[in-house]
Amino acid sequence: MTMTLICAADLAARLDSPDVRVFDVRHDLTNHAAGRQAYDAGHIPGARHLDHETELAAPRTGKNGRHPLPSRAEFGALMAAHEVTPQTLVVAYDASGGMYAAHLWWMLRWLGHDRVVVLDGGWQAWLAAGLPTTTDPAPQVMAGQPVQPGKALVEAVDAQAVLDNIDRAAFTVVDARAANRYRGEVEPMDPVAGHIPGALNRPNGENLQADGRFKSPEQLRTEFSGLLDGREPDAIVHQCGSGITACHNLLSMEIAGLSGSRLYPGSWSEWCSDPSRPVAKGA
Repeated sequence: MTMTLICAADLAARLDSPDVRVFDVRHDLTNHAAGRQAYDAGHIPGARHLDHETELAAPRTGKNGRHPLPSRAEFGALMAAHEVTPQTLVVAYDASGGMYAAHLWWMLRWLGHDRVVVLDGGWQAWLAAGLPTTTDPAPQVMAGQPVQPGKALVEAVDAQAVLDNIDRAAFTVVDARAANRYRGEVEPMDPVAGHIPGALNRPNGENLQADGRFKSPEQLRTEFSGLLDGREPDAIVHQCGSGITACHNLLSMEIAGLSGSRLYPGSWSEWCSDPSRPVAKGA
């Protein structure tokens, strides 16, 4: 069974365990310094900050999206530098409804690490529970050693596979961006508005309750089953602006027991960088 979520009380009870590693991945796509500033102002005791721009993404070329994946070996070395072993339970949290935490969850499963969960409700749930915070700096990180990644537990597809699929329709793309971005009415992040032809839309915010926690497995299953309309989970490829919020939908399907969907990491920011790729607009 895929590990998905942990509640604040359960994390608090395990916080002093040597086999638990907590990562604070709070971030802001429009203010890249905000995550580190938030961490320095207060974080879960023992948590270590990871930056989505500098540590969880590879160099950008202008053609590979806004958050291209690092190599599995590079990411494995980063995790080794933070003393993550196959026995470590990794807990990821943010303050954005789990969108950044879900991305780290997916990346670790892509690395082959199955012991990873997202803090349900994130930083806000931790504070609401009255649990302790600290401004103490995290332990110094040593240079990561080369590692041999394990077998990936999730799959990624590339732009060529998505392009080829437009005519073959072997899988269905699900776009996690807001509906007005999907329809091409606005585009605050990328130079071209619209969506991949044939893609369905499931804004990732629809996975959450009003308090910022994920909806129940039963409710998520009902909603995603309605969207999929008979499609099997392994025939679904998730996409968003740059591969981050798409992981929120993928995680939500796993919570719902709909396992096996995939990710297009380059997402819209990569797709629209090549003017030869088709663009659709409207609903």
